[in-house]
Amino acid sequence: MGHVLGIDVGSTTTKIVGLENGEIKSSMLITAADPVTSLFGAFGKYVYDNNINLEDIEHVMITGVGASRVKAPIYGLPTTSIDEFIADGLGARYASGLNRLVVVSMGTGSTFVRVDGDSIKHIGGISMGGGTLQGLARLLVNTYNINEVVDIAENGTSTNVNLLIGDICDGIEGLPTHVTASLFGKARNAHVSDGDVAAGLIHMILETIGCCAYMSQVNGEGGIKDFVLIGNLTLLPQCKEVFTSLENLYGIRCVIPEHAEFCTALGAALAYKK
Repeated sequence: MGHVLGIDVGSTTTKIVGLENGEIKSSMLITAADPVTSLFGAFGKYVYDNNINLEDIEHVMITGVGASRVKAPIYGLPTTSIDEFIADGLGARYASGLNRLVVVSMGTGSTFVRVDGDSIKHIGGISMGGGTLQGLARLLVNTYNINEVVDIAENGTSTNVNLLIGDICDGIEGLPTHVTASLFGKARNAHVSDGDVAAGLIHMILETIGCCAYMSQVNGEGGIKDFVLIGNLTLLPQCKEVFTSLENLYGIRCVIPEHAEFCTALGAALAYKK
């Protein structure tokens, strides 16, 4: 088996993962002004950096929101488009080693995919994710760059803007006092800083995604308790902290596999083996 390339084409960012003889070789991310530019930029850089000849590539598997822009085989190579939710499921299952899980894919928005063995099914999603963080950060702390938002958040505390149960009462049965009662419920206070706002934004988005993912399984068949997080938001320093808190609150397990941001591209490549 020659090289199989899995490519996740986003609106401006393309991620690529290579498989050779069924083994992961390397991964790469390229950002450009539009999907087609980022796709061909990622492809060209990947084959150049890894010293791969076009004739050594057996197949190209593409997925993601930008895949619909690709109307012809890439450089004449056999090219197949794969459903993004299937790619999410295959990639997360492989990376986590789990066979029953809910994939929480956190990109521009967020989607939830249920994996039960070979059954992979999209079960919902919400319009909150990295795009929300960028847009609100631009309005509230004057930057669209997520890395800058993270830097600003280092000088703040989310609990300066988020109202906790302990702020309003001595406790509610079954709910610890550190649980959020109202996101940004304290933002009326005059002493709130940009750092507090940035920290609050990140916490708000991650907590909302996590709570919605959990609720997608409350009445689900078999009650899956393992949630595998993938996508760029897994790189946020606050991600592990927020989801650990949700683990303790809901009695679930949240897993961030190695190279979680590349799982969809990996799943696209794995789909060729299927």
